[in-house]
Order: sequence, then C-alpha cells, then structure tokens
Amino acid sequence: LGSPLPCPTVAGHRGWAMSELRDALEEYLAVRRSLGFDLRLPASLLRNFVSFLEANEATYITRALAVRWAEQPRDAQPFTWAGRLGMVRRFARWRSVTDPRTEVPPDGLLPYRYHRNPPYIYSDEEIERLLGATAELPSANGLKACSYSTLFGLLSVTGLRVSEALMLDRADVDLAQGILSIRRTKFGKSRLVPVHRSTGDVLESYDEQRTRVFPHPATPAFFLSERGGRITEWSARYTFAKLSQRIGLRAPAKGHGRGPRIHDMRHRFAARTLLQWYRTGIDVERELPRLATYLGHVHVNETYWYLEAVPELLQLATKRLVEKAEEVSS
Repeated sequence: LGSPLPCPTVAGHRGWAMSELRDALEEYLAVRRSLGFDLRLPASLLRNFVSFLEANEATYITRALAVRWAEQPRDAQPFTWAGRLGMVRRFARWRSVTDPRTEVPPDGLLPYRYHRNPPYIYSDEEIERLLGATAELPSANGLKACSYSTLFGLLSVTGLRVSEALMLDRADVDLAQGILSIRRTKFGKSRLVPVHRSTGDVLESYDEQRTRVFPHPATPAFFLSERGGRITEWSARYTFAKLSQRIGLRAPAKGHGRGPRIHDMRHRFAARTLLQWYRTGIDVERELPRLATYLGHVHVNETYWYLEAVPELLQLATKRLVEKAEEVSS
C-alpha cells in the first residue's frame, strides 16, 4: 500500500484559513468597487488588518484584535481609530454571512466626537518658500523638483484635492483652453476646472519638461515621478511634510510630524476667494454655489463652513448682513 499520506498539520490548517480570509477580503473589495466605491485607502488598510490577524495566528475576525489593530498608531487622534475600526466593522458584517465565527465590532466601541480642524491659511510668502524648497529635492534627471513645484503650485491656486491632481492624465489637461477635466473624484462626480492663463503657462512649461525627460512614458499620468510613473498620494504627502519641516512650517520629526497640511492648500484657495469677494463687494451668497461646484463640494454647506472657520470671513459676513439689514430698514 506504500507509505501513508501525510496528514495536514495545525499550521497547515491555519495557513489555509488565512488564505480563505484573504480571498474573502478581495471578494469584498471587488463587490464594493462594482458598486462604485473608490477603495484605495480602505483596501490597503484592510489588507494590513488581515496581515495583523495572521501575525496573531487568528483564523477569523475577533472583536479584541479588531480594536487592537484600530488603535494604531497609538499617538493618532481618536477619530482615526474610529475610522479604522469602521472599515473593519463593514468588512466583518459582510464576512459574518459566510463565517459565523466572525465577531462584528459594535457601533460606538471607539466613540469620538469629530472636531473639524480649523484651516491653516498659507501666506503668499510661505507658498513661495515651499515651492522654492522643491529645488533642493535630489533627482538624477531633474524632474522631481519640477514635478513637485508644479503640483504644489497647482494645488495652491485651484483648490484641487491632492488626489484629484495626481489622478490627472495628460489627456485631462487641455493646455490650449486652460481647462482641467477632473475625473474619479472623492464622490464619484466629474467636473471641469478652468485655470488662469498664468497657471496654464506653468503647466505647459512642465509638460515640455516632462516630455523631454520621458518622451514616451509608460503611464498616461500628467504628473510624473523621476522614474516615469504616476506620483503616489503617499509620496506627495511625505514630500510636502519634509519640505514643510525644512522651511519651518512644521517642527522637525522622523515622519510627517504635525502642522499645516497639504489639504490646507485647498482651504487657502477657498478662503482667499471668499475674502476677495467680500472685499470687492461681490454678492457672495449668489456666487457661493459656483465656488462649491468649482471645488467639487457635494453640498454648498461644505463651502459655507469657511465663513465660520476663518475669523476674518465671519467678520466680513456679519458686516455684510448688518449693512443689508440697515438698507431694508432705511
């Protein structure tokens, strides 16, 4: 009869279970993507969560391990922990249908009250110093400094989300008309963003530079890394943080550190636009929906937030209301 077949070991069963959990995660992500969800960050985090389960030799999702994973890094804000746990909760609910052992973390397990950070409004001088610092970025072909200088400059004068700028393909940048086609946005809506002629000139100059370095890039991306690929959002945020530390906008730190964020470029654009409108007597209430559309806000209330978040804007808005009330009563 020959030698008996080897029996599966406990470790073998565990490895099979882990493979099954990973397969389940990929199926879950595929289903949600088919429904139109953009899961770049959740997908990365959930794969990290499954690796965490593997490291702890767990073959299914447990409440205790979900909380332990969610509460990383330890110095993060509570809303970050709650957000991470929320991603696991949604996956666990889906997984519990096929694996009844799954423990779904209940709502409110990591409670928090969200406090929206007040915007940091960069000055022109700070933007100039930031763009100037890009010249010091090491690069074998010189493209890195040009890419980041153009990217950060574009964010400061258009209010684009960094993800929107990085997802621009060359075909989305109409240099002749000065129009950017924003696709695959945060909320799945596309829009056209016109830019000033001076901004168009900078984009055209960058396009010529990137074409000289990479005449036939392997990616359709407009913003290219020095290796010719699309710049990742992680790289952009990290580069921004390190340059901010170099010019004193952030305290020195091993990683990103704390301080003004790249997203504050968007706040700067919105706040400065509103300030200019108030100072020049433009009817802000009439124009606000246009600004909301330009920024890609789903609700105009998101744009109204700036009136409360920026003290000078709140003062100007209050003054305008008082003046209107006086006109009506006179």
